[in-house]
Amino acid sequence: MQDHRRFALYYLCPPGPLADFGAAWLGWDVAEGRAVAHPDIAGLPEPAAEITATPRKYGFHGTIKPPFRLSEGRSAEGLLAEARALCARLAPVELEGLTLARLGHFLALTPAGGTEALSSLAAACVEGLDDFRAPAPEAELARRRARGLTPRQEENLLRWGYPYVMQDFRFHMTLSGRLAPEALDATAKAIAPHLTPHLPAPFRIGALALVGADAADRFHLIERLPLGG
Repeated sequence: MQDHRRFALYYLCPPGPLADFGAAWLGWDVAEGRAVAHPDIAGLPEPAAEITATPRKYGFHGTIKPPFRLSEGRSAEGLLAEARALCARLAPVELEGLTLARLGHFLALTPAGGTEALSSLAAACVEGLDDFRAPAPEAELARRRARGLTPRQEENLLRWGYPYVMQDFRFHMTLSGRLAPEALDATAKAIAPHLTPHLPAPFRIGALALVGADAADRFHLIERLPLGG
């Protein structure tokens, strides 16, 4: 684990059809740590490899604690032990389901119904593992700010190393990079028949996953962590 450049806490689908589709669609299986051939889907406005190029290295996931570098004096083994203990104290979350949606200029799966319990879970993870997070370098802060941040997002960036946490957290499982509106619509229409039959209802999060990035910044599963609170 010492070879990982960054770490994060993800939600990963349990093994099954949805996890298999997500891995193939993005072209990277984070659980297996390997490239996967894209599915043959008719009606796409561009090849799947181009549509998914930006999110590919992260794998099919929902971010709970965003990627971070280890702080000085902290070890990957210590992070794993603390993540295990933290997840054991936290309760599983159940939501109504997942839906295919447009989020700005990209496609993602988003939760249906109320998300208060999920937001609380994410906040507890962001705070609970923050002692392991090294401060973000200035170049990364500048890159985040270039997208335009609200005052609260700027506070999050300085306090937690990422703008979209705490009250600005929005759970999603990314399915594309930035696309033009017509390309978003065409992609959603093309993948929906292959995806929606596998969307869970209800959607239960019973475990999180500690993941790490390799030298090419591709993320790999380190361990699934049951929620036991």
